[in-house]
Amino acid sequence: HKVPGHSPGEMELVSGQTFARYVFDGMSQRRGEGVAIVWFRNDLRILDNEVLFKAWASSEMVLPVYCFDPRHFGSTYHFGFPKTGALRAQFLVECLSDLKMNLIKRGLDLLIQHGKPEEILPSLAKAYGVSKVYAQKETCSEEVYVERLVSKNLRNLNLHSAEGSSAKKNSTDETTKLELIWGSTLYHIDDLPVNCSSIHDVYTQFRKSVETSSRIRSCVKLPQSLGPKPLVEDWGGVPEISSLGLKLEKVNKGLAFVGGESAALSRVHEYFWKKDLLRTYKVTRNGMLGPDYSTKFSAWLASGSVSPRFIHEEVKRYEKQRVANDSTYWVLFELIWRDYFRFLSIKQGNSLFQPGGPRNVEIHWRQDQALFDAWRKGETGYPLVDANMIELSTTGFMSNRGRQ
Repeated sequence: HKVPGHSPGEMELVSGQTFARYVFDGMSQRRGEGVAIVWFRNDLRILDNEVLFKAWASSEMVLPVYCFDPRHFGSTYHFGFPKTGALRAQFLVECLSDLKMNLIKRGLDLLIQHGKPEEILPSLAKAYGVSKVYAQKETCSEEVYVERLVSKNLRNLNLHSAEGSSAKKNSTDETTKLELIWGSTLYHIDDLPVNCSSIHDVYTQFRKSVETSSRIRSCVKLPQSLGPKPLVEDWGGVPEISSLGLKLEKVNKGLAFVGGESAALSRVHEYFWKKDLLRTYKVTRNGMLGPDYSTKFSAWLASGSVSPRFIHEEVKRYEKQRVANDSTYWVLFELIWRDYFRFLSIKQGNSLFQPGGPRNVEIHWRQDQALFDAWRKGETGYPLVDANMIELSTTGFMSNRGRQ
């Protein structure tokens, strides 16, 4: 099963109709000067992208950039597993192809670069006289580390270029800045009832507090045209995954996910409106095999191809036009779970990824390579475990119930 099941023509139609609902006619809102860089990371979309909107509003031209960071295609610190597998890389490539196409339709393009963002972005900022680089804020240590390096190198860029010139050139106002914008969750971090350092350690308490005390912001609208684009000699093409050191794996069993914002919007339309599956989601969501027992939104949410706020607005539209019940609410309930772990990662840091977890529970794990390999390959002899592990390795996806 391809997810979504729409043809390319249907996907383009759904995408176009959805974008049309989120366009505003307000060129008067653009009052900036010069070029602003948008550093795309895990926000590979146009619709409800506040990073893109703020860069557009504060500049005369926007330079969208994506960096293929070699660290994403290396190995894990422990055990040396690939950080990005072939199926995930192919999904990413499809996301970028779709983003590039959608930007071109709106008067821009996507500059594809290979290398470390902390080296590439300052170089581009210098070449185009950029005063601000805009990006979505991340929360975990590796991403935050790169943010700090980018910010530091942007500041150093101005300090070095100011040597021998007037003191004014060296002032704070002249420094190229990295502006990080929150945009990955249903509830905005600034709208939480408590600071992330004081967030509840139990999900239910967190959920009740935000549902009672916080509001979900509306999606950010964008103008029909985001141009003009800067003069760039070579925008670069989206690479084949072979050039990333990976071998393309064709999914021929189970689910094959199509990457990109157009596919994400198409899947929301397919699940909610075309197949009318939202009305029974709570009843079917714990299924284990097949495309339609659950939403399958997770891959697009993780890549930022669709925002949780957009899904929220579609749920509310569905409730007005069709039905409001436990199932429609439960999609939002699951999105709040997603928020909770994102905010918890700020509070708990890397303890989330360590053997003892945030509570530092002492567990004496067996270190048996043969047993581990049998589990990883789906060869334990326990049919349900093996089926889920084979699905994961074959398709890149495993059901929520299988993961539990």
